[in-house]
Amino acid sequence: MSNIHPVKTIAVIGAGTMGSGIALTAAQAGISAIQIDVHQGALDKAKAGHAKSLARLVEKGKLQQADADAALSRITYVTTMMDAKAADWVVEAATENVELKKKIFKSMQESFREDVVLATNTSSISITDIASVVGKDAHRVIGMHFFNPVPIMKLVEVIKGIATSEETTARTIELAKAMGKTPVPANDRAGFVSNRVLMPMINEAFYAWMEGVAEPKDIDQIMLLGCNFPMGPLRLADFIGLDVCHDIMMVLYKELGNPKFFPCPMLRQLVQAGRLGDKTGRGVYEYPAK
Repeated sequence: MSNIHPVKTIAVIGAGTMGSGIALTAAQAGISAIQIDVHQGALDKAKAGHAKSLARLVEKGKLQQADADAALSRITYVTTMMDAKAADWVVEAATENVELKKKIFKSMQESFREDVVLATNTSSISITDIASVVGKDAHRVIGMHFFNPVPIMKLVEVIKGIATSEETTARTIELAKAMGKTPVPANDRAGFVSNRVLMPMINEAFYAWMEGVAEPKDIDQIMLLGCNFPMGPLRLADFIGLDVCHDIMMVLYKELGNPKFFPCPMLRQLVQAGRLGDKTGRGVYEYPAK
């Protein structure tokens, strides 16, 4: 790969909460973003969400209307990777499923130029494992773990796989900074740092609820006030998505082999019932339709 050059266009695969947030953050930082999703409905929802988020910032006086309009003009919405093949950078932000990610990475390798970094926003899956499907191009695969909500949260965990080159790492750090983020390195172990520490805490909060130690609102209030958290662990689980929490814990359990990572029965039951948190209107708590 060539020397470090500023990224002018970033392709983002997946138009869900994380993918749409990454695209919006790039656009606000002056980088053109191509939002990719196979489902037109997801693209329409992301587009409406982008307009709503920027309008809210303008309304609050945190952004000028001209800047909001400019940011929106930098985002395009497409349904295939080939429509984004001119991008300088690509980041995958699909569901936390290793086989799906591998399939997407194979398509990324085939669709984008050989000098384009192939990044993943995975929050727990091995970068080395994902990179195994692209063979000789494993050196340009890296973890670029953003946090929700992406436009607000400053951290990007930067995770090297066993074959990731120093140049790929340096370019990732520079892009994160250009997007207004603080890149922090972590090694390629299941869950990296953030979820390796966070998910067992969330799981223990579910056990405390299940075992009758306290009610959910009281567990959250104690952690909020006693540990100075901005949000209690059960409320945070709803915000993240109980299915996402469950999937991350299963990755940790399978990769590390420690039973402490196995999801609490209460969490598993809520997921089975389709009570996934904010996105379904009900999880640990209920969220009345607005």
